[in-house]
Amino acid sequence: MPTEQQVRDSLNEVLIPGAMRSLEGLNLIREVAISDRKIKITLASAALGSETQNWIKTKTKDVLGELPEVNEVEIKFAEAKPSEVNKIGRVIAVMSGKGGVGKSLVASLTAIALRRQGYEVGILDADITGSSIPKMFGITNRPTGSESGMLPVLSRSGIVVMSINLLLPNEDDAVIWRGPLIGKVITQFWEDVLWGKLDYLIVDLPPGTADAPLTVMQTLPVFGVVIVFTPQDLVEMIVRKAVNMAQKMDKPILGVVENMTYLYVPELDKKFEIFGRSRGEEMAQAAQAPLLGQLPIDPELAKLCDEGNIERYDSAIIDHLGQALSQAVSAKIK
Repeated sequence: MPTEQQVRDSLNEVLIPGAMRSLEGLNLIREVAISDRKIKITLASAALGSETQNWIKTKTKDVLGELPEVNEVEIKFAEAKPSEVNKIGRVIAVMSGKGGVGKSLVASLTAIALRRQGYEVGILDADITGSSIPKMFGITNRPTGSESGMLPVLSRSGIVVMSINLLLPNEDDAVIWRGPLIGKVITQFWEDVLWGKLDYLIVDLPPGTADAPLTVMQTLPVFGVVIVFTPQDLVEMIVRKAVNMAQKMDKPILGVVENMTYLYVPELDKKFEIFGRSRGEEMAQAAQAPLLGQLPIDPELAKLCDEGNIERYDSAIIDHLGQALSQAVSAKIK
């Protein structure tokens, strides 16, 4: 008879339609019982419609039926909400004191960097009125699900994404909502989306320190905050606003990231500080947190974002960002 581990390994072949992740990856396996050449599997029904459940039953029976000494396979579903199933390691919020600093870009690159290190990563796009994550990743598929919840969409490199833009009839439709409704949607993205097993969930916050960031800080178990800024005279005030909010909400600051630090011209082999001198080290001291990275103005990166191919960006900057963030997380754990 097969062992429970062999059964679970076989179940990795069952990829949920729409989500394209395994039963194990979505943390849907509730119980595995093996006896007398019979395997009984209990799965959580979270976010799975009746048609999907029937497909899973058929596929699972086919896969497990190929194991040696198995004569019968029984599959049943137990009611569960996504919030009861999700198993998320670290929630990291990416924020800024103002708009236009490239916060969504940093959130995306952070997720890509962690994914390249082998982690299971998701992005919760909490910037409801200014969503740009799906565009940068080239995601156009609509989330699927059932009355009990929604399944996020998988990017090309395996990052799971949930954004309001994926639910709108057209990606350029304006979301004209007041604060309470925006907060409710963010809460639903946390509680009603089947994220499954993730090492990291990156939350892309809207700019400022108002309703939406407050909802995230109060509702989600935020492990730490990454603050994004650009080289400008007003940058210190902007960073301090974000720092003050994080401190008042008792959320550790993992580090700061400076965007648009310089423009590199390869023909001249020279860096130009278009928006003024770098303030990276100063802002790291102001936040009392490490400087995780300094991102240049890169026309190639801008092009890839416009094309929906940000995951193709190949730069040592991403490797450095991922390593620096991992070190910052480890330091906070200790």
